[in-house]
Amino acid sequence: MQTKKSHIVIAGIIGLLAAILVGLGEFLLHFDSLGRFAEESSYEYMKGISADRTSLGHFIAVLGSPLYLIGFWHLMKMLEPANKIVSRIAFFIMSYGIIVGATWIGSRANISAIVNIQTIDDLLPLISLYELRYENLLQVTRLSVVAFSILFVGTILTGRTHYPKWFVLFNPILLLLSSFAIWFFIPAVGIYLMPIALNIAFGLLFLMSIILSILHPINKTS
Repeated sequence: MQTKKSHIVIAGIIGLLAAILVGLGEFLLHFDSLGRFAEESSYEYMKGISADRTSLGHFIAVLGSPLYLIGFWHLMKMLEPANKIVSRIAFFIMSYGIIVGATWIGSRANISAIVNIQTIDDLLPLISLYELRYENLLQVTRLSVVAFSILFVGTILTGRTHYPKWFVLFNPILLLLSSFAIWFFIPAVGIYLMPIALNIAFGLLFLMSIILSILHPINKTS
């Protein structure tokens, strides 16, 4: 099955959008009219940057970062005619790097807040800033899991995937609810599951998917 040219073009546009959003966010986080960010290894250049500005930059950069993955897919498809394996390795390397980079940029607003502490009373608002900047981001992850689970179940039930229909039981939401149930009914076990419940859910999903991919032939796709 050939990838449509329009899809590749749209992916490139999304990659450009990622660069614009992350660039804007990082500008808000780091810009210093004296240019000290380019000369100093300390965080002195962050002094005087308001929490509102860094919070805005934080959300723009962090929420824009994942779009880079779509842009890298565009680059992979453009490189693919020369060498499919090399193009996929390049995609993996840059995708891995940008995910780690997104973790780094997500920390910048907090280091800015720390640098701007002047009195001991300034420490207390850092907790509120943390909740604003990070607890809210977790809601994006939770909504993504819900949306993925709905698509996962709906697609499998069409009967046209590589999965049998019973595999809908391994959708992430149901697996997450299973961890909650174990925690409720068998707390001595559940206490070890709950801190990593989402990882357990995806771990089981990947494990079962790998087993099925080995046991059942998968038609070649491109």
